[in-house]
Amino acid sequence: MLAALADPMRRRILDLVAAKGAVSASALATELPVSRQAIVKHLAVLERAELVASERAGRENNFSVRSGALDATATWMAGLASQWDARLAAIKKIAES
Repeated sequence: MLAALADPMRRRILDLVAAKGAVSASALATELPVSRQAIVKHLAVLERAELVASERAGRENNFSVRSGALDATATWMAGLASQWDARLAAIKKIAES
């Protein structure tokens, strides 16, 4: 999932999908400086990472954000940050004594 978010364009696409709700690749293409085909490829990566879900609507797929993977990653990162805070506090205590 983090690899999917490493690309700045994918983060921008995810932000737009989150802001707009269910949105098609064509609609995203009107707001981004890349082709519809490139957006479809980025959305496929985001979908494989379970960051977006697609639903067929006529001839197009509408994409929406799936928060589960983001929530799990945020929880993991918060735990990691807490561990680093504890380690830095221990180093500070040693340095000050």
